[in-house]
Amino acid sequence: MPTIYEAIRKDHDHHRTLLETLADTQGDSAKRSEAWDEFYYDVKSHAAAEEEAFYSKLMEKAHGQDDARHSVHEHQQIDDIMEELNEMDMSSPGWLTRFKTLKHEYEHHMEEEENDIFSKARDVLTDDTDGRIASEFLTRKDKERLLVDEKAAASLED
Repeated sequence: MPTIYEAIRKDHDHHRTLLETLADTQGDSAKRSEAWDEFYYDVKSHAAAEEEAFYSKLMEKAHGQDDARHSVHEHQQIDDIMEELNEMDMSSPGWLTRFKTLKHEYEHHMEEEENDIFSKARDVLTDDTDGRIASEFLTRKDKERLLVDEKAAASLED
């Protein structure tokens, strides 16, 4: 079983690949649409599972609260941009402009997690050598993937 850090990094590597695919495609092509759907659902389920399985544990510790809150706030900002993009026409110039913002923000977020948050988390959490936190994360991510559309609809109603 991977550690939580390995599980998150594996997702991040997949997300980076999808971001590059999206950046390299044009218009409302099938390839862009497929990559967007995969990115949209995977990032949303990843973020929700990460908040529950990883960041909630950091928030329990005084030394982890600020970093966890900062990352959860970034998740919300990224989610807002993703919702905007999901409603836009992929062939419009505005979609690509907004996508570039998303790409920049999400790459920054992933780098910050991997380079700063992980090292701090290791100081306040168990090292997860048994993979318990990673298992919780992966199980939660599977459940969250099924709830993405429901949660998006609910947030639009708010």
